[in-house]
Amino acid sequence: MLRNRFLLVGLFLIVLAIIYYSFFDAGNTDTPAVTNPESYRLEVLQKRKDKEEFFRTSSESPFTDKTKFKSLVYFNPDPAYRVSARLEPFADKKKLVVPLTDGSEEVYEKYAHAVFTINDELCRLLVLKHENTLSVLFKDQTSGKETYGGGRYLDFSPDDVKENRLVIDFNEAYNPYCAYNHEYACPLPPAENSLPVAVRAGEKYVEK
Repeated sequence: MLRNRFLLVGLFLIVLAIIYYSFFDAGNTDTPAVTNPESYRLEVLQKRKDKEEFFRTSSESPFTDKTKFKSLVYFNPDPAYRVSARLEPFADKKKLVVPLTDGSEEVYEKYAHAVFTINDELCRLLVLKHENTLSVLFKDQTSGKETYGGGRYLDFSPDDVKENRLVIDFNEAYNPYCAYNHEYACPLPPAENSLPVAVRAGEKYVEK
């Protein structure tokens, strides 16, 4: 009898743990603390300035006529769109064939699902791996309106993953090169990566 009680208690604790991690630990995806909002804002603005200088001067810029490039358009930096996501890794390496804008395809590895809360909405995004880069290709409720209709990207290093968590800063969300030059072929976000919220952070898009 005593042994059966221990088994029942053990099973009860396991069930509680599953419920907690499935429903409440996603809630432990609060915005990572930004100790100095002004310093954070300036850091984001500097990164944007550096990117614009790259577009203006580099031979790898998607703008072929750099004399016509003035600047990119962004949402204001907002720490509320910097979230800590819980990762749900895949048990084995799964492949995903991703279509590109020119009709070709690339093969990515399904790395994990990122679970987080944004604008009080529980969200889930598929994280893909290609070579040694982790990528999130996503759309949201601003896509095709305030932002590029083909979606936006976020890139990470595998070293950015800490204890199955990943800080996702949507202030760094960027448009693919094909948004600025149709000669580029860009991967399209998986259907499941359409967020139910408006992510007003990162790069906007204005048709030139």
